[in-house]
Amino acid sequence: MANKKIIGTDSSASYLKGYLGYLTVERGLSANTVEAYSSDVMSFLDFISDKASIKDVTQETITDYLAHITVCGRNKTTQARYISALRSFFRYLKLEKVVENNPVELIDMPQKDRKLPDVLSIDEVVAILNSVDLSLPNGHRNRAMLEMLYGCGLRVSELVNMRLSDVEFDAGFIKVFGKGSKERLVPIGHEAMKRLRFYIEGDRNKVTVAKNCGDVLFFNNRGKKLTREMVFLIVKNQAVIAGVTKKISPHTFRHSFATHMIQKGADIRVVQEMLGHESILTTEIYTHIDREHLRSVVNRYHPLNDIF
Repeated sequence: MANKKIIGTDSSASYLKGYLGYLTVERGLSANTVEAYSSDVMSFLDFISDKASIKDVTQETITDYLAHITVCGRNKTTQARYISALRSFFRYLKLEKVVENNPVELIDMPQKDRKLPDVLSIDEVVAILNSVDLSLPNGHRNRAMLEMLYGCGLRVSELVNMRLSDVEFDAGFIKVFGKGSKERLVPIGHEAMKRLRFYIEGDRNKVTVAKNCGDVLFFNNRGKKLTREMVFLIVKNQAVIAGVTKKISPHTFRHSFATHMIQKGADIRVVQEMLGHESILTTEIYTHIDREHLRSVVNRYHPLNDIF
């Protein structure tokens, strides 16, 4: 860092030097972090070197700079890093009474693009479920697990930690312990309940149960609870057998469950409760997926698309 030339006027160079010392001594940041902040602030000082002094920088200057780095191809993650560095820099300058206000204080961080999760079609879900050979050892177990992942929208951690005592057969519900050990009741569909009963009354009784594992719902061959990795392999294997070429994981069934529920008209708050989302904003991603589905349907079937 010492060999780098600090770009800008003499005053901006001294301000940056003081800021880096502040980060090192008072904030106790690592050399790598200080180096990163230095590079980001220097980029901004280079941008304003023939436009304005530090004291003349306004929110509009910052906005112009962000537009500049966007044109230069900086992605949203990089933009957020620059904003963070400049906010810290001007906070220091305000502390030192170099500037009266922090022009970056009210600049919003760019929203990162949310990657929509991969979703199976209903036909693909059915194909995977029906691909399980029930005559094989653990066939009924695997079918029941897949039915639970999709039919109840479970996380894989919720599935492997499920206990036999969590199943309310008469009421048609299961108790699920989600993130932060928060408990929720989730209804089980008729097909999932049927497959679960087949497993519990059949394959599960054939396993020699390991010590302290008597209440585990889904056993491995050693009578202990399954690992997340094992469920992942089972899901991948069944997808291959079913001829589904999408890259999927146990979580894909959860995404597919939520998407199909929204597509069929389920209230988003009901889906939120079943998934165990603390905020409805998390659940809203499935409405975006649904809109993408609707758009693709319109593009495919609208009669004018064949004319124009």
